[in-house]
Amino acid sequence: MPDEFDRLIDRDGTHSLKWEFRRPCRTRDIIPLWVADMDFASPPAVRDAVRGRAAHGIYGYTLLPDSYYRAVMDWMHIRFGWEIHKKWIVFTPGVVPAVNFAVQAFTEPGDGVIIQPPVYYPFELAVRNNRRELIHNPLQIQDGRYRMDFKHLRTCFKGRTKLLILCSPHNPVGRVWGHEELRELAYMCRQQGVLILSDEIHADLVSPAHRHIPLAVAAPEQADDIITCTSPNKTFNIAGLQTANTIIPRRELRKCFQDAAHRSGFELANSFAPAAVEAAYTEGREWLPRLIQYIWDNFAFVQDFFASQMPGLRIFPLEGTYLVWIDGREVHPDDKKLNDIFLAGGVWLDEGSKFGPGGRGFLRMNIACPRGLLDKALARMAAAISRGHPPRCHPRT
Repeated sequence: MPDEFDRLIDRDGTHSLKWEFRRPCRTRDIIPLWVADMDFASPPAVRDAVRGRAAHGIYGYTLLPDSYYRAVMDWMHIRFGWEIHKKWIVFTPGVVPAVNFAVQAFTEPGDGVIIQPPVYYPFELAVRNNRRELIHNPLQIQDGRYRMDFKHLRTCFKGRTKLLILCSPHNPVGRVWGHEELRELAYMCRQQGVLILSDEIHADLVSPAHRHIPLAVAAPEQADDIITCTSPNKTFNIAGLQTANTIIPRRELRKCFQDAAHRSGFELANSFAPAAVEAAYTEGREWLPRLIQYIWDNFAFVQDFFASQMPGLRIFPLEGTYLVWIDGREVHPDDKKLNDIFLAGGVWLDEGSKFGPGGRGFLRMNIACPRGLLDKALARMAAAISRGHPPRCHPRT
């Protein structure tokens, strides 16, 4: 299917967050490359499974069958060599709710939670909204690549520090952490009695030149102190079905996490999630390599375009995710004003300052879209840069 990912699907009228909450200016002609939501259809098997479930006509309270758990366990074993047990798996309505459940379960108000910015901004919200102390362990840029700062991390273990939230692969900087980095992180946290929540939602979306290693696989000695958030949402573009699986080997931690979820009022999956997840994990294996190749061909296209048409914008190597991290400081030190320039030109990116310390002057761009749309967006960006200052942009009301 050579045009499988080239086809532009009109998403207007679907109440898409990405496309219908897309107009910060008074114009419909904005290409949204911001939120992490692909513009590709889910695999045919997933669409068939959802249609099959919908055809039944009754969408009542839904339990998870054994086949659901088997599909999750098989996927982790086949792709990552990770042997997990059914009892370790806790279903949640997404990774962001799972992060909040974990903060509530494993810390108390006033306890310290470490994050590694610039990083996915719901991490910070989960800490602050639950009245925990936010502790930054900023990533460092070395030789054009982001790395963890282990020397600084040692200073973060103080007083009531109880939890570290890891983003692996990292959103937004695109790193796929190596085996030794992961082991060092796990060892340091274990020495200090700090639990790790590892958000691995982008685990399947890794470049052909890299390999994702679950933190619990990289550091088996510390696996009992690791809570791993997984989900097919990004991989198969089914975030709207609200499904995720949190893997917690230690029974006591699992019970605390489940209690926090129940206190928040969460109990059951929606009617379509089990069918979609089973189909994705059992029949999506041939589709996924084609998706990955298309994304990395898109990245190569972006690299060439930036080098020839926008050399003032520097992009970081993309090892994992489909989110390109752009250093725009040479063009404009204020990422909000730089984004205004692109908005005026008809392209919407994410501002780097949303991702915390180290994000100012950067932008994040979603490249999981048809090549023709990406080409159009890049041409608009280059034209906007050449014009410089944007016209006045009126917020949508």
